[in-house]
Parts: sequence; structure tokens; C-alpha cells
Amino acid sequence: MSNEDRFVDIEIKLAHQEDMVDSLNQVVYEQAKRIDKLELLVSQLAEHIRNNAQSGPNPVNDRPPHY
Repeated sequence: MSNEDRFVDIEIKLAHQEDMVDSLNQVVYEQAKRIDKLELLVSQLAEHIRNNAQSGPNPVNDRPPHY
């Protein structure tokens, strides 16, 4: 294998690696956006639960009227 062939082979491998890195970066970016949305949702749900817990007794724990 000549130096020219080796150089071309290295360039091809580098091009594939750059493409893979770009693809992985896109996946990481999309996952980061999704994590941000999920963190916001969890925060909102926690606030909702706190507000409901402070609003009075929980009717789930009350006995039904026929007891």
C-alpha cells in the first residue's frame, strides 16, 4: 500500500468519524432539549402537588359516608 493510498484511507476514515460525531452531537442536543422539558414538567408537577397538599385534607384518605 503506497503512502497515497494510506493517506486516502485515513481521509475516508476521518470523514466517517466527522459524520458520526455530527450525528452524535445532534442526538445529544435533542436529548438535552428533552431533559430540559422534562425537568420543567417535574418542577411544575411538584409545585402542583405541594399546592394540593397545602389546600386541606386529602379526600382519598377520608372514609366513604356509608361507613
